[in-house]
Amino acid sequence: MATKKSVSTIADKLAKVGESFSVNMYDNGYMFEISGRDKKGDYKNAKIMCSTVEQLTVLVQEATELDRDE
Repeated sequence: MATKKSVSTIADKLAKVGESFSVNMYDNGYMFEISGRDKKGDYKNAKIMCSTVEQLTVLVQEATELDRDE
């Protein structure tokens, strides 16, 4: 049985990002959600679970550094 690769960075899913992202707070962590384009140019939505605010901060920083989808 194959297991899914754990996604820990936005670049694991998206090559370019949109101009906004959202964060949901849960009892056991945070859900970071951002849209953009994958390497093939297809429109995608990435959802990444974070268990700490430090992991969330890394994703916010990465989102500001990736190319923007125009």
